[in-house]
Amino acid sequence: MKRLVLLFAAAAPLWSADLFRDDFSKLPPGWLSRPMGQLNAAIQEYHYVAHRGVDTGLWKNPIVHLDSWVVGDEEGKAYLEQHLMVDRPQWFNALFITGDEEWGEYTVEARVKPLSFGDVAGLVFRYQTNRHFFVFGLRGGNEAVLRLRLPIEDEYRIAKWKDLGAAKFDYDTRRYYHLKVENAGGRIRAYIDGRLIIDAAEAEPPKGKAGVTANMPARFMDFHVHVPDAEAGAIRKRIAAREAELTKLRAENPKPVLWKKFDTPGYGAGRNVRFGDLDGDGQVDMLFAQNLPRVRGDAFDHIQCLTAVTLDGKVLWQKGRPHESLGLLTNDTPFQIHDLTGDGKHEVVLVQDFQLKVLEGATGKLLKSAWMPPMAKDLKERPYELNSIDSIAFIDMSGKGRRSEILVKDRYRFFWIYDENLQLLWKGEGLTGHYPYPMDVDGDGREEFALGYTLWSPEGKAIFSRDKDYRDHADGISIGNYSGDPKRAPLVYACGSDEGFLLFDLKGNVLKHLRIGHAQSPSVGKYRASVDGVQLLTINYWRNPGILSLFDWQGNLLKQGEPIHSGSPILPVNWRGDGIEFAMLSGNPREGGLIDGEFRRVVMFPDDGHPDLAYAVMDLTGDARDEIVLWDQKRVWIYTQDRPFTGKRIYAPVRNPEYNESNYRTTVSLPGWREHKP
Repeated sequence: MKRLVLLFAAAAPLWSADLFRDDFSKLPPGWLSRPMGQLNAAIQEYHYVAHRGVDTGLWKNPIVHLDSWVVGDEEGKAYLEQHLMVDRPQWFNALFITGDEEWGEYTVEARVKPLSFGDVAGLVFRYQTNRHFFVFGLRGGNEAVLRLRLPIEDEYRIAKWKDLGAAKFDYDTRRYYHLKVENAGGRIRAYIDGRLIIDAAEAEPPKGKAGVTANMPARFMDFHVHVPDAEAGAIRKRIAAREAELTKLRAENPKPVLWKKFDTPGYGAGRNVRFGDLDGDGQVDMLFAQNLPRVRGDAFDHIQCLTAVTLDGKVLWQKGRPHESLGLLTNDTPFQIHDLTGDGKHEVVLVQDFQLKVLEGATGKLLKSAWMPPMAKDLKERPYELNSIDSIAFIDMSGKGRRSEILVKDRYRFFWIYDENLQLLWKGEGLTGHYPYPMDVDGDGREEFALGYTLWSPEGKAIFSRDKDYRDHADGISIGNYSGDPKRAPLVYACGSDEGFLLFDLKGNVLKHLRIGHAQSPSVGKYRASVDGVQLLTINYWRNPGILSLFDWQGNLLKQGEPIHSGSPILPVNWRGDGIEFAMLSGNPREGGLIDGEFRRVVMFPDDGHPDLAYAVMDLTGDARDEIVLWDQKRVWIYTQDRPFTGKRIYAPVRNPEYNESNYRTTVSLPGWREHKP
């Protein structure tokens, strides 16, 4: 990159009012990202991948799964091109962004050549998230427009915009136009080729990042952001104050230190690992699954190899032939570790070769199996006669006091309930989404469960169903009383993909529905001390990745932000043991870390060469605080705190169990305490 004076080198002398200048010549010609083959773009929903082809430095592609941007040369000068006809321009924008949220009062300019008439091609400024920003650009071959994208939609998959101005402006696709926007005190002046085109006022949001956008092919040259000297100094002070606050917060928190590490030669995997005591020694083990993708990338995976390993890297057993090419996936897979019979010994329960199987945890020996039912005749995609299963969960429907009933489901219509002897009890169907959430909501000792937008009874009856009311499936759901008042009834929370966030009572009445984008991977934890009860945090992915939304127990939106440009499981982390949890982004030492309820990165990982593809969070040392397991396809590193806990009472949250694991489940962490004995 070229001159980066203020933001990216905070200690640089204030000799220029340039915030950023780039002619794109430092980026290599070609695609700035590359599709990831059979893994498809979903790989970044719950894996950390630094980039999809080229390290773009200070630029970011916020729609990370969209391979929009290429670089080339025109008459000896570099250009950046958005080369796709974006499939749903009324819904989202291809974006290329740089800068800092503290940038304000700046002028942004670039040369723009639309290569096709249609949606807007132009400048982005005061960028908050990829659903909240200003645009000034050319549209339709005959006008210039100034617009503000608003973060909450009124209609399904239709972006909400506030139009701030438009002017007739005829243009063609054979030349570049110099677009410039001046921001000063909420006033916006937009120019083309030096001529004032639109003069408007809009105070919010007052500052933010900058960049370019186009939803049809367009080229960009000579991008430049600059400010008056006085404002440059103000930006530097705001950034310095923020960094000083982060330094203080990080110093107050334990730092991650390496506890254990081992290699996984040939049998490693991405986020396709289960945790549990397989050999009965009282210690947690890991079970890696490798998969054969079949038919297409995310619906009919077959478990090819299972490898059971202790946390010291000792292989307990292995079933199937491993291969390093089979380690990644973009979907759930049907295997769990669970004491199915209640005898104190853990089994591995899985679906493989169209059979529901139970394996001995200590050896992998097959104990029993049952064939899966036939696939429905009316399915549009029916490659096999018998069902390939997407995931497995355990529920106590019989009132035994342990979860011995087995729910298996396809993607995304049918599910089946089996008892511990693998006898089919009943089946159901609906807009099932990804993963169920069980809870005894009526106090009779037997668990109901939410799946999709339906609450099911243990007998197989729908207590309520809203499946037909929504057009996208539920990515993550939970049931609970998150208010902090034990007298309140539980509520049903759903992060419904493109339906956004939904909240129901136990009769199915809709209490909240906010279209915040493609909401998924939620977690529930005590993220803010000042807010009653616990809070729900969700992250967006498809067509608006990386946007975090924090809600209180009543579904009120507390905060939104975009600290990353990809997905993440967003797991709660009991790092300090003091009653407040953090949420984890990834293990990356620059873009990852643990964030607090204000989305500040308050714990960072050391830059020591550790893996950062996938992670899990759990107490492994026994002091109630969480360790963080980081891994990729070749190795596992485990981090703990650099200092002991010193209080008399330690936070020990109650969480949904590891035997109901899923890449899409809602991880719920409810308050709990225990006496601490050093």
